[in-house]
Amino acid sequence: MTNKKAVLAARPEGMVKQSDFNISDNEVEEIKEGEILVAIKYLSLDPALRGWMNEGTTYIKGVAIGAVMRCFAVGEVVKSNNDSYKIGDCVSGLLGAQSYAVSDGKGLTKCDLTKGPLTWHLGVLGMPGMTAYFGLLEKGNPQPGETVFVSGAAGIVGSTVGQIAKIKGCKVIGTAGSAAKCKYLVEDCGFDAAINYKEEDVSEALSKHAPDGVHVFYDNVGGPLLDTALLHLGRGARVVICGAISQYNKKPFYGPSNYMKIVTARGYINGIIVFDYISEYPRAIDDISSWLKEGKMKTKEHIVKGIESFPEAITMLFTGKNFGKLLLEV
Repeated sequence: MTNKKAVLAARPEGMVKQSDFNISDNEVEEIKEGEILVAIKYLSLDPALRGWMNEGTTYIKGVAIGAVMRCFAVGEVVKSNNDSYKIGDCVSGLLGAQSYAVSDGKGLTKCDLTKGPLTWHLGVLGMPGMTAYFGLLEKGNPQPGETVFVSGAAGIVGSTVGQIAKIKGCKVIGTAGSAAKCKYLVEDCGFDAAINYKEEDVSEALSKHAPDGVHVFYDNVGGPLLDTALLHLGRGARVVICGAISQYNKKPFYGPSNYMKIVTARGYINGIIVFDYISEYPRAIDDISSWLKEGKMKTKEHIVKGIESFPEAITMLFTGKNFGKLLLEV
């Protein structure tokens, strides 16, 4: 069997390029005692990958040059020398951008397909869904009747945040970069308003849609949009910093100049790293799966094919070309 891999060849300078990766074919390794072989079906392409390409350590060590690119994946166990896993089990975890992965099973999660199809375990039931659930509910603490503002709302994290906020009785406003995405947020996801940041003045739109201020701002974008949102915080507002996708390919990062609004709003800024909640994932998966089955939530996927498409597909995250959770079908 041949294992096709996307290997990190260089640290990206600015936007990710084809030359930052090598696509190689190698023989599949033989598994040892305690190991399993996973045939990977889908890879998850997430903004976090851009940070993992950098040197050094933040909350997780950067990928080494010459190593398989780290990413979440789902697949099927095809060989097993581990009593905890049997052939045919579906698993998810940081298996990397490759067609086969050898694992000792640590850090993997068995996918319960009664909760949703395999691809959902990389999206709404996977790391992005968990980030949305715990970031909003644990860090944002939304209360019924409050206004929640989500940047990058058409992405899998943003759309999940907004829908959970609606379930919790909040008014929800989001930003997106096209008329089609804004329509999706309002008509499919139930947002009260969606702002096309490429065509509308976001500050004016927030004044219109959130006249009493924003109580929870869930930020996936950063940069000038964060500055704008800070000006519209209501008293006691909670700002949840999840990501800054507008800045990942830039040096230096754009920092907020309106941060003193946190003082006058008597609010706070907090960050979300989803790995802090691993032990609580089952609760979130149960809740989200139930909401999906009850029709209270929807999810959208954008699938590209082939490991060789990995470098180009990553750039879609930063250009807005994907519409829905971006996955690569191996």
